[in-house]
Order: sequence, then C-alpha cells, then structure tokens
Amino acid sequence: MNQPDKPVRHLTRELGVPGATVLGLGSMLGSGVFLSIGLGVGVVGPAVVLAIAVAAAVAACNALSSAQLAANHPRSGGSYEYGYIYLGHVAGFAAGWTFLLAKSASAATAALAFAGYLAHALGLAAGWHVPLALLTVAALTLLVLGGLRRSTAVVLVLLTIALAALIYFVVGGAPAAWARGAENYRPFLDPLAHDGLPGLGAFFHATALMFVAYTGYGRIATMGEEVRQPRRTIPRAIIATVAASMVIYLAVSLVGVGSVGAEFYYRATIDDHAPLGVIAEALGLPGGRWVLALGALAALLMVLLNLILGLSRVVLAMARRHDLPPGLARLSPRGHGPTAATLFVGAAMALLALSGNVRATWSFSAFAVLIYYAITNLAALRIPRQRRLYPWPIAAAGLAACIFLAFWVEARYWMAGLAMLGLGLAWQLLARRLYGPGSFVHQD
Repeated sequence: MNQPDKPVRHLTRELGVPGATVLGLGSMLGSGVFLSIGLGVGVVGPAVVLAIAVAAAVAACNALSSAQLAANHPRSGGSYEYGYIYLGHVAGFAAGWTFLLAKSASAATAALAFAGYLAHALGLAAGWHVPLALLTVAALTLLVLGGLRRSTAVVLVLLTIALAALIYFVVGGAPAAWARGAENYRPFLDPLAHDGLPGLGAFFHATALMFVAYTGYGRIATMGEEVRQPRRTIPRAIIATVAASMVIYLAVSLVGVGSVGAEFYYRATIDDHAPLGVIAEALGLPGGRWVLALGALAALLMVLLNLILGLSRVVLAMARRHDLPPGLARLSPRGHGPTAATLFVGAAMALLALSGNVRATWSFSAFAVLIYYAITNLAALRIPRQRRLYPWPIAAAGLAACIFLAFWVEARYWMAGLAMLGLGLAWQLLARRLYGPGSFVHQD
C-alpha cells in the first residue's frame, strides 16, 4: 500500500531585486565573456559583434517570457514547472531535462575554462586542467551547501573583481582596437571555416553560440521560490541582467577582435582556453596577464556557483514530482537549500568536466538551452490574458527564434541532443511506473 507523502517544506524567501540581479549577472559574466566570444569568432569572424546583438534580442524575448512566467508562478524549477502547468507533464519534463543537459554542459565548460586560465597564469601544463576543474567543483558544492546568503555574498565579491578586470581590458585595449580595427574588421562577415558553414549559416551558428552567454538570467526564474515580492522582483532583475551583459559583451568583442584580429582571438580560445589573458599579454598591458586571469577566475567561479544553485533547484523540483528519485527532494534542516540535489549536481558537473573539450560542451549546451527556451516561450503563450505582463507576440518571436537557431548548431551536437532528450523521456515513463506521480502542489 502506498504511504502518504510527507508535507512539503518550502525554501525561505530571502532575495530582493539587488540580490537576484547579482545572481543573474554572476551567471552571465563568466564563460560567455571570458571564453565563448572566442568560439563565436572562430565560427563567423568579426561579425561576432552582430551575432552578439542579435542573440541579445532573442534573449530579451525569452527573458520577458521567463519574467512573466516566474512572476505568476514563483517556484523552484523555472520552465520545468511552467511546462507542467501550461503544457502537460511531457513538455514539463522535457524542459527540466534539457535544462539539466544544457547547464551541466555549461558547467563543464566553465570548470575547464577556469582550469585553463589558472594554468596559463601559473605556467602549468595542460595535464593540470582536469584535476583543477574537479577540485573547483567540489569546493563550490560545499559552499552552496553552506546556505544561499553566504553564496550570494561571495557572488557579489567575485562579480566586482570580474567587472574590474573587464573594464581594465576594454580601456587598456581600446587604443589598439581603434588603430587596427579598420584592418581587423575586414571582411566583416568572414567565417574562419572551422564549422564548414558559409555566410549566413555561419552567422546563425555563431548567434546560437552567443545566445547561451545570455541565459544566466534563467537562474533568477529557477530560484523563484526564494525571491521576495516575485511579481515585482523577478521581471526587474531579469531585464537588468540582459541589458547590462549585452553592453559588456559588445565592448569586449569590439576591443578583442579590433586589437588582435579574429584568427588570433580564436586560436587563443582553443589552444589556451584563456583568450582575454593571451590578448592582454600580446598587447603589452601592464600586469594584463594576471589582471585578466584574476578576473576570469572570479567570473568562472561565479558561473559555477550559480549553476550549482540553479541546477540543484531544478533537480529539487523534478524530484518533488518524482521525475527524478524522490530522495533528491530533501532540504537542509533549516530549509535554506536542497542538500541531496546539490550533491547530485556537484557529482554530475565533476563527471562532465572530464570531457576536456570546451567547443563540444558549449555547442551541446547551445542546442539544449534553445530547446529549453522554446518550451518556455510556448508556455508563456498559454498564460491567461488577464495575467500577462507583456504582449503575446514577444513569446511567439522567442519561440520561432529558438527553434530556428537550435538547428544551426553543428549537426552532431543537435543529433546528440535529440538522442539525450529521447532517453530522458523514456526515463520519465519508467520513473512514473517506479514512483508514481508526485503529489507536490505549490501554493503561488
């Protein structure tokens, strides 16, 4: 005979607009600015600056959809929960599963990039990359287990360091970019043939890669159960993070490509995993190698910290509905965090960090996260008219853009993504037989 489920304990609401914005920016200003711009440069050359702007427009549509969904349903799990509410259990599970796939791959990228910057600064061999990445994931998992307040304070310190380093790079490199930009930006739409796509195909591929760099705002939505006054706080924090990150990405890409050229930028990304540090050193910026290394390490620590926070909340929501083993829904004694889910996420990140290929992990993440946000926009289209915050064409535009861009990622990665999605849906069928549907009902 089935035993009745225990009463569900809820997370403490302790985040306002500043705290939520800090977590959003902490999730954005990491791999995106310190690594992935170089991957985009390798696909489309100098036109990466336009890809960044177009990706920001797509992200803005998705951000507004996420904001109004999260404001109406402030709960842990983000689009996993919204899919269940508006689209049914299959779409809901697909959203949660693709989020886990996408952000686990992003976490692996960030961990490896962290190791690359640290190894470059210290002059260590590439063989140190994986051990350093594993140690970093373990340390941050323990930090998150210490509680959200402690983690948010650390993110604020790391964000300050990262912003200072980026300002140093932009200001210090601007004269060289101004002097050499006319040469380094010709021809503008010039794919470097690293993905085999010509012209617009390469541009759409680069846009898909750059889109991933904006998706840190989703961390605010997935932590909706911990936000005060969610209908006011969540939209403001999400919109602020997208706007601020776009300005920073454009400034860094304009200076980086303009000062050293697209080929140099790409090679520094692939060979060293530390493009901004290599560029600063090449430009002869005083202490540039160490300043950019410190900023990158701080930023990548932020990314990993926020990915652990966000992913653990999605695992928590999925375990509550029995889409993952129910034991992963256990909270800490004071309700400040999901202990079992956090440990699970840390272990998954450590496993994926063994891959060692940042281009592969970032590309796979791009496909999975675009599918995730396609489901997000589809759910936003189902919000009742009287509860909408924004006009429905915004969600429709986001939906169309996500589906279109997803299949401009290299075929091997979107095919792998579809295969993993199929395996996930098969697991859901098995889980519902093993555990039955979860009885968790959230009171918004």
